[in-house]
Amino acid sequence: MSEAAKKAVENHKKGYNCAQAVACAFCDQLGKDEKEVFEIMEAFGFGMGTMGTCGAVSAMAAVIGMKESDGCLDAPATKKVCYKKMKELTAKFQEMNNSIICREIKGVDTGIVLRSCDGCVEDAAGIIEEYLAESKED
Repeated sequence: MSEAAKKAVENHKKGYNCAQAVACAFCDQLGKDEKEVFEIMEAFGFGMGTMGTCGAVSAMAAVIGMKESDGCLDAPATKKVCYKKMKELTAKFQEMNNSIICREIKGVDTGIVLRSCDGCVEDAAGIIEEYLAESKED
């Protein structure tokens, strides 16, 4: 398990929701305030509170935005890059877990659990860590 994945799982075991656990695991690398990221990610847990998109997947979107956004409020030029990266990373998560939907991953309707929350947190953090390492090489 990668260092970021270990930290993300540790965060989850401390009581962070899936989204907070993953996004906060990368705060140091991205120069972001952990408390602020924790607050922002709060409502993304439990599949955005509705068992919709997995919180760990939402955290991948947040990390991509923190890494790729140019922060230009008047004429943002980085949206396409962010969307492309999110599509790529989401596809990896989907391939690993057969869904990006919390309700499906937890087997609410089928009784078949596809992955534990800790497992989703670990997978998302590993995917992000790989993405960040590749972007350093570019």
